[in-house]
Amino acid sequence: MSKMIKVAAAASLLTTVAFANTAVCKGCHGADFEKKAMNVSKVVKEMSKEDIVKSLKGYKDGSYGGAMKAVMAGQVAKLDDAGIEAMAAEIKK
Repeated sequence: MSKMIKVAAAASLLTTVAFANTAVCKGCHGADFEKKAMNVSKVVKEMSKEDIVKSLKGYKDGSYGGAMKAVMAGQVAKLDDAGIEAMAAEIKK
C-alpha cells in the first residue's frame, strides 16, 4: 500500500510540473512575456505573481477575461491550483 501511495504522489507531482510549462505561453505572450497576446491582453511581464494567479484561476472558472477568454480557458483547463502557482512562479522568476 505504501508503494502505491508513493507512486500516486510522484505521478501527481509530475503531472503538475508538466502542465506548469510556460513554453506554450510564449508563442502569444513573447519569450519574456513582454507582448500583448493577440494585441489585446495585458503584458504579463508587468503583472505581479498574485495578479497572474488570479487571472489564470479566473480564466479557468470563467470569471476573468474579455472577448478572447475562451482561448485562455482552454489553456488553463488542465491546471490545478498547484500548477497555476508553479506557472506564475516560473513566469516571475
